[in-house]
Amino acid sequence: MMQKDAVSKPEEVTSFLKLPVYTREGLYVGHVKNVFLEVEEKRIGSLLVTNTNPALVEGSVDIAVPYRWVNSVGDIIILSNFPGKIVTKKKEKDTKKKEGQPQGEAKIDQIE
Repeated sequence: MMQKDAVSKPEEVTSFLKLPVYTREGLYVGHVKNVFLEVEEKRIGSLLVTNTNPALVEGSVDIAVPYRWVNSVGDIIILSNFPGKIVTKKKEKDTKKKEGQPQGEAKIDQIE
């Protein structure tokens, strides 16, 4: 099992992709779609989790999980912390486009 602070090579960061993510209680959260890096600090900032469990994430939307919540990494990723249920903000029927946001860009809920 890889220590979570042991990631230092770019090829090791890519090993996170497609790994299943679970809570410490053993509930499936989703799987890793991407890794967000904090370049200035030279560390992982968060994991983009996709195919999320609808029992934990309303609408099964993609979420960004802070890397500080990761407890262990191996064949799976186990989180030390995860809120009971993530509820997305209700979308207004006539939502105006945000300036600078390309049309069709997927929205991601980030957990803090």
